[in-house]
Amino acid sequence: MKLAIVGTGRIARRFVRELNEVDNVCVSAVVNPNTAHAQEFIDGNLSPETAGSVCAVGSLDEVVGKADAVYIASPHESHYEYCVQAFDRGLHVLCEKPLAFSSAHVADLYERSSAHGLVFMEAIKTAYCPGFKSIEETVVRGDIGDVVDVEAAFTRLTAPGGREYTDTLYGGAFTEFGSYCMLPIFRFLGTEYGDVSFMSRQAYDVDGYTKASFDYGDRFGTAKTGLSVKSEGQMLISGTEGYILVPSPWWLTKYYEVRYEDPSRIARCDCEFAGDGLRYEIGEFVRRISEQSIEPAGRERKETIARAAVYERFLAGRMR
Repeated sequence: MKLAIVGTGRIARRFVRELNEVDNVCVSAVVNPNTAHAQEFIDGNLSPETAGSVCAVGSLDEVVGKADAVYIASPHESHYEYCVQAFDRGLHVLCEKPLAFSSAHVADLYERSSAHGLVFMEAIKTAYCPGFKSIEETVVRGDIGDVVDVEAAFTRLTAPGGREYTDTLYGGAFTEFGSYCMLPIFRFLGTEYGDVSFMSRQAYDVDGYTKASFDYGDRFGTAKTGLSVKSEGQMLISGTEGYILVPSPWWLTKYYEVRYEDPSRIARCDCEFAGDGLRYEIGEFVRRISEQSIEPAGRERKETIARAAVYERFLAGRMR
């Protein structure tokens, strides 16, 4: 499978390294409106043997005939338009999170991908890693009873001057890390929450720290994200018969513990986690294309649209 990479930032560099660990896929083009940056990316991140066969191009029009699929890692606000362009050109899409900041836009992208018979995935690597899948199996088995509360935190102290701070429209802690934290909340509590509220601490004209609280009536979800405030990056899933503790960094799960009322009863579950973890989402993307698994699970689509709706509400409140 020939893959074009759209965007040349940090995540794209990690993606290329992880791509080497997945069979049956190779980079065929790198897209950046500034083609000099695209060429610098090729020269700096691909082996000399590979780089010579990869094109540096300025738009997706130049990718037609050179790629079967695209990985979109451009700035957040450009994701929707690049996805639309890719579908119109017959390309499968793996797009970085957030897909878009409007639930209507995300729903539209799923409709477009289905209409064109193309695979469409949001690149939340944690969702495809063995550790998260194991946690899900533990919950589904009922090992901790009914899930009542999910708390997930993702913080990383970030120096001023980076994109996360300078993009005053779409930057900030919640848009940067919220997708990860909402993943387990919606996976284990569902998307039908009653209300969501936000508490934020500002830093450099964006939210440096945001706590989002989801009210399900008699169940609860909490997402904590930070750029200027550091917190323990763990996940806690509380149930009626026990709880699951995933230590920091929970989104790179290498092990977790299932604990009960009896403090001596602790089940430790060790999980595979290789490299940066991106190889798992890439592998799933390649698998879906090779098996022509066009339609995602209904739950996956619902969760992705739900995350976009939360971003839409958060940004509307921030822009008042």
